[in-house]
Amino acid sequence: MSSKFSDPHFRGSAFVLAASLCFSTGGLLMKFIPWNALTINGARNAISSAVIGLFILAARHKLKFNLTVFIGALSMAGVTTLFALANKLTTAGNTIILQYTAPIWLVLLMFFIFGKKPDRTALLSILIVFLGICCFFFESLSSGKWLGDFFALLSGIFYAGVFMLNSFEKGDALSSVFFGQLFCGVFLTPLVLRESVFTFPVLLSVFLLGAVQVGLAYIFFTSGIKYTDPVTASIINALEPILNPILVAVFYGETPGRLALVGAVIVICGILFYNIKKGRAADGGTP
Repeated sequence: MSSKFSDPHFRGSAFVLAASLCFSTGGLLMKFIPWNALTINGARNAISSAVIGLFILAARHKLKFNLTVFIGALSMAGVTTLFALANKLTTAGNTIILQYTAPIWLVLLMFFIFGKKPDRTALLSILIVFLGICCFFFESLSSGKWLGDFFALLSGIFYAGVFMLNSFEKGDALSSVFFGQLFCGVFLTPLVLRESVFTFPVLLSVFLLGAVQVGLAYIFFTSGIKYTDPVTASIINALEPILNPILVAVFYGETPGRLALVGAVIVICGILFYNIKKGRAADGGTP
């Protein structure tokens, strides 16, 4: 194992896998915390910003703060806040799958803002993903969970904004992640004073959300993506939207409806198709 882990590609894949496992615990942990969604998001971001901050110091990463990083930080704050709200208003499965649509929104944002036309692969992926999204909303209209699905979809759009802004020359992904989490921690954590349940399981869940599901996950992800090709990373990252609702179903008893499950399969297939095609094209293969 030691010889394998010395291989950069194997090590990078292992880190991305560890990140996906950490990310996938979010839905379950949030279901166990009987707090307001904004309170949960504030507390977990306060903890995660401390974890990320320690990593930045240890790695001697130079923080940036400019307009691009600031807008990226606001986008990151939007991602985590909307994700928390959606988890309280709809199923964990719907939340993570709809957030997983971020690459498709990135394509559309690049078109509307910069006029960059999507190619055939992107257009086909957009059609597939939107078909999946329709499945979610047809079911949520009858179940009354449409607002949660809407917040989850907005979370995906904000997530796309993070990736788009951090692709600029003055952008810095780690800086945007850190400041976005810090903003939420500072402004939302005081809401904890309005809560009344502070049992050990609740406090442990909050700590794990901040330290593991967000903080450690982003450390693993930013470390692993440096040594992992896009195809491998996208396939491994697909574990999160699959494992997240499974954990919630097994340990919390919440299961998505049949139409939502169909939509989930369609969305995951659409995003994987897009990422794999783009990854092969970037590697010089057949797009």
